[in-house]
Amino acid sequence: MRASSPSSRPTIVAGIPKLPARSAAIVVPLLLSLLMSGVVSAISTLRGAGWTPDFLHLWLGAWMLSWAVAFPLVVVLLPTVRRLTGLVVDLR
Repeated sequence: MRASSPSSRPTIVAGIPKLPARSAAIVVPLLLSLLMSGVVSAISTLRGAGWTPDFLHLWLGAWMLSWAVAFPLVVVLLPTVRRLTGLVVDLR
């Protein structure tokens, strides 16, 4: 079997190579926690402070704090959520 050259490897953008498949175990919780904490903190900040000139600053602060909690929680809870999903979904 021929070794593939670096140029034939799939890329994300600007020649940056895609991560190996085993990285999905950390990339999925990373992206999920970033997106979910971003949306939830934006809604919460908007509801609490309103659409003020410093909204972006308030939201980014809230987002970073909530993401710092959300990411480790998703990493820890994802295996349990997968097992619970298997109890209620026929995965055959």
